[in-house]
Amino acid sequence: MKLSREIKTGIIVVGGILLFILGFSYLKSTSLFDNNKTFYAVYENVGGLQPGTPVTINGFNVGTVNAIKFKDKTGKLLVTFSVDNEFEFTRNSIAELYDTGIIGGKGIRVNPIFDGSAIATSKDTLVTRTSPGLTELVQQKLTPLQLKVEGAFTNADSLLANVNNILDDKAKKDLQGTLEGLNSTMHSLNESAVILNRILNKNENKLDSSLTNFEKLTYNFAKLSDSLNNAGLGRTLASLESTMANLDKVMGKIQNGEGTLGKLMENEELYNNLESASRELDLLLQDFRLNPKRYVNVSVFGKKQIEYEVPEEDPANNLDPQ
Repeated sequence: MKLSREIKTGIIVVGGILLFILGFSYLKSTSLFDNNKTFYAVYENVGGLQPGTPVTINGFNVGTVNAIKFKDKTGKLLVTFSVDNEFEFTRNSIAELYDTGIIGGKGIRVNPIFDGSAIATSKDTLVTRTSPGLTELVQQKLTPLQLKVEGAFTNADSLLANVNNILDDKAKKDLQGTLEGLNSTMHSLNESAVILNRILNKNENKLDSSLTNFEKLTYNFAKLSDSLNNAGLGRTLASLESTMANLDKVMGKIQNGEGTLGKLMENEELYNNLESASRELDLLLQDFRLNPKRYVNVSVFGKKQIEYEVPEEDPANNLDPQ
């Protein structure tokens, strides 16, 4: 059967119209033959969200954003998106607007909630939430730091202003003179370092010889130490340590009042008695020297014995009655 020119033209026109409709639907990310569920979400700011952006659940693409328009005169935006019928979730599930990359792209992910409430159906409006993007997070972290840096610069400016107020012309001249003196001191130190290096270079051989002699001295001292150790110095020190320990014990007993020396040191009454006896013996010897007739009376040829008279200044009279 041969088709006329009019029929061919009509088929071409209808095919073109169908291709235009399919292409337009593809560009709008809508399908003419699907049975996806359509949901709505209201946001204050979509942050550059575009129609055709994928909608995900747990990172898996389940739909696309169909349209974005103003909801009312308040400026809120109504986002229409479709989700595959294969996965069901409740009406309390959250449609979260989030950053899809570092460059600032936006996407929608559905956070399904299974709390026993009614299952979400087509044309439902889901609860929305906007997660802060990378730029917002960085800004939140950098804002306090920025405030601290600005405060630090402000304080630095105030400090410099106060320093300028304190440093008058005389103080500035004194500070400049101090810096010049410091510079001169550093120059002198550099010259001293040069002289020291010159001295070290000239006496390098002598220093090497001195170090060698010191090494020999330490070696000889080590040999002397070994000789003393082999000669029984260790046993002598051990014996001396034992002697010192015994001496410590004896001193401890004396301090505790044990033994004759201990009692003599600790017994005050015995000390007083010894002191009194010594004093009386001294007086007795003195009296015997001064008045021998009191103690020895010799009669020669029957001579009558002369009665002894006590002198007025008798040392015995000064004896302590104790």
